[in-house]
This record gives sequence, structure tokens and C-alpha cells, in this order.
Amino acid sequence: MRTACTAGAILFLLALSPPALADEPRAGDEEEIRKALEADRAALPPGPPAPVPAAAAPGAQGGTGSQNPDIAVILDVAGAWWSGKEPRPAGGHDPSRVGFNLQALEMAISANVDPYFRFVGALVFSQFGVEVEDAYGQTLALPWGLQVRAGQILTRFGRINPTHPHAWSFADQPLVVGKFLGSEGSRGLGAELSWLLPLPWYVELIGSATDAAGECCARSFLGGDDIEVDSPKDFLYTAALKQFFPFGPAWSLLWGLSGQFGPNATGNGNRTEIYGTDLFLKWRPVGSPEHVSVSLQAEGMMRVRQVPDDRLIDWGAYGQLVWHFLKRWETGARVDWVSGLAADPLDPRWTGDRWRASAQMTFFPSHFSRIRLQGEMDQAAWSGRTWGAVLALELSAGAHGAHEY
Repeated sequence: MRTACTAGAILFLLALSPPALADEPRAGDEEEIRKALEADRAALPPGPPAPVPAAAAPGAQGGTGSQNPDIAVILDVAGAWWSGKEPRPAGGHDPSRVGFNLQALEMAISANVDPYFRFVGALVFSQFGVEVEDAYGQTLALPWGLQVRAGQILTRFGRINPTHPHAWSFADQPLVVGKFLGSEGSRGLGAELSWLLPLPWYVELIGSATDAAGECCARSFLGGDDIEVDSPKDFLYTAALKQFFPFGPAWSLLWGLSGQFGPNATGNGNRTEIYGTDLFLKWRPVGSPEHVSVSLQAEGMMRVRQVPDDRLIDWGAYGQLVWHFLKRWETGARVDWVSGLAADPLDPRWTGDRWRASAQMTFFPSHFSRIRLQGEMDQAAWSGRTWGAVLALELSAGAHGAHEY
């Protein structure tokens, strides 16, 4: 014990020495301090061996691959009622019948595999099966602002398509997304390259190539016809431009342009093009104790299809305004509209315009749960007007990454 305190005592006495002595140390002081420090180190008990970095361990593939992934489970259930005999859902996760509905049970899995790749996956369970909604690898270390995703991906067409239902402000999918892109949105096996441009404001360019088949996910293209790929023209290509503009501490604007191009199933060489623009404007004052915010979101799309001896063009759009007026409360309104065409091979009944107006009130008991009451009026040219109401519950358990802005 006396040996372990020797160096500390000598340093303490030196600190109390007059300034003149500190400037002119006595001969032998440095040697005594060195010997005392060596004695202190020798008196310490032996410690455990230094840990071996994961990347250097035998058989290791990366520094983070052995860690447990983040896993979250999100449950969405709803009770629904409509005045008409046949509900007209546009999305695969929309309440689809009068009574109780399991909209989705999603298991989200994510982890950094190593310093170069991140894995992201989402499995969705229904009452009658399981589907892979997302399953892709994402690069983490490419130069020049580049990033690649490869696997099963939701394409980044527009604003709402790349998101999952638990990130939506309403209990159902906008009409235009279901009619143009598919009941599950636009997704498929493929690869995506994005580039964050070196500009003074946020600008991102995105391009992807995915399968053009799938009734759920490529409706305006090959749909349910799984045709063999013979050339690069048989893929579905998506291009998008995303720009973000902050206006002072409280206002921000996100504006995007999107396009999709690929073959359709109406004949050899016939193709489909979908063009879209989206806008998201948000006001959120800094320092608000109630987290007050107001957001305006809108998307518009135009679809052009080649069919035998004709060219079909239709349109669709939605706009929604959401007011988060208290920490645990928000309300919102949305208007949907999609045009119709006579003799449409995809939607022979959709001969005229369809409108839908919705309003919702949402209560957040915590960050991990929400209860939403939504009412709607649906007006279709071919079947008249219906009214509906949905009471939805969402519960989230586990570690889930932050949603994109």
C-alpha cells in the first residue's frame, strides 16, 4: 500500500513547492518520479487480456456482423363499416370488409452487417399467409455521395409509395396509388442507385430497375403476366428527383418528380409510362412544448398506356392536410380523385371519375401506439355514393428505425 502511494506523494509535494523551485527542479527528482511510477504499476493487480476486435477475430466478416439486429413488430387492426354492399378498397392493407380487419402484422428487421452494408427486411403477416415486403442490402461506404440498394425494394416513386402503412396519416392508401401502381404499391426484385448531388441544397437523383410483373406491385405494367425476360426492355425502370428546402427554423419543403417506364401486358412491344410529382410542406415551430405542427402533402400522377390500336391516358391525385395540435392529438382531411376510361382493359368498370373525401382524428397514448377514427365519403360514377367509418388501432413493440422525413 505504501509503495502504491509513493508517486502520488512525491507529485503532491512538488505541487506545493514554491514557483522558483518548480522552475528549477533538483537533481534526481525525475529519476525518483520514474522509479515511483514503475513501482505503482508493478503493485496493480493483473487485469483481463485486451479484447480482440470483432473484425480481427478468426472467421469474422465484419466489425458489427455478430451483433443482434434491431427487430420491431407493428400490429394494425381495424373495425370498419360501409353503407354500400361492396367496400371498394384501393390498397392491399386497407380495411376490406364490414367488421374486424387485420390490416397487417409487420416484422421489421435491420442491422449493419459490416462497415460496408446494411440489411433491411420487412415481413408482413396476414390471416392467410406471409409476404416479403422489403428485403435488401444497402451500401454504407460508397464515395461521391452514391448509394446502392439491392433485393426486394419498394421503388421510390412519389412520396407515399416507399413508406409502410404505419407511417401513413390515414388508415387507407390513396386511390391513385392503388389504381396506377398496385394494391401493395410499386415494388419488386431489383437494384437501385441513388446520388446525393454536391449542391448547396439537398438534391438526390434515384434510378432503379425491378421486375415488371406482379398484380400487387406492377399493375400498370405486366401485372399478373410473368413474362420471361429477354432483354433490358423487359424491366420496370423508375427515376426520381428529390429536393429539400428549409425556410428558416419553422418551415420546410420537400418536392419531387418521378417517372416509371416498362412493358405492359396488352401486346408485344406495348409500353406504359407513369409520371408524377409530389410535394410536402411542413410548419413546426421550434421549442413548442406540445410538438405542434401542420403538414400539407399532395401527389399528382398521369398514366400513358399503349394498347392495341389506341393510347390510353388517365389521371389521379390526392391532397391531405394534417394538424398535430397537441402532443397526443392530431386531425386531418384528405381528398382523392382518379379519372376513368371507357373500355379500359385493367378496370372495365372504372368508366368515370371517382372521388373520395376522408377525415380523421388520432390519439397517441404513447410513441408506440395510436388510435384513429376515420370517416369517408366515396363517390364513383359507375356505382353512386357510399359512406364509411374505420376505427383503427396500431401497436409497435421493439426497436424500429426512424421514418424518412
